[in-house]
Amino acid sequence: MNLRRRIFSSLFVCGASLFFAGAAFAAEQGGGNSAAGTTEIFKWINFGIVALALIWVFTKILPPKFRANAENISSAITEATAAKAEADRQLKEAEQRLARLEDDVRALRQEAEKEGVAEAERIRAMAKADVEKVGVAAQAEIEASERAARIELKALAAKLAVDGAESLVSQRLTPQTQDALIAGFVKSLQGSPN
Repeated sequence: MNLRRRIFSSLFVCGASLFFAGAAFAAEQGGGNSAAGTTEIFKWINFGIVALALIWVFTKILPPKFRANAENISSAITEATAAKAEADRQLKEAEQRLARLEDDVRALRQEAEKEGVAEAERIRAMAKADVEKVGVAAQAEIEASERAARIELKALAAKLAVDGAESLVSQRLTPQTQDALIAGFVKSLQGSPN
């Protein structure tokens, strides 16, 4: 406020000085040229009015617009700075991810190779275990077949022995021998307490 008063008072003093200087200049020129002097005075008055109007425009209307424009520019600069910082941060992250990408790919390949080797070893172990199981099952089946063959052989031998014994008994057992055997058996039963 104090600055505005100073500006206005300075302008008023300048305008008044110009007015009086114009009047003094006209008086010096003489009375014959009074119309030209009056015209000159009006020119200076017109100049003062235009100058005051310009000063008023520059002091009242333009400063708020300049301030608003400066604030818009300042906020735009702040937003641009923030956007640039965010873009720089994203760029650094992308560069770091890109730098780690080769290491990650190498690590994934190594892990895949290790898993492949482990899987192959696991498959080999399973195949070996399956071969062993098949071998054990085959051995068990062979042993079972051998036992079955022995049992069948023993049964066949027993049958043949029984058949041979039967044929031998039937050849040697005559009706008189049979009667003697039965009589001996009956005699042994008569002597028993039951």
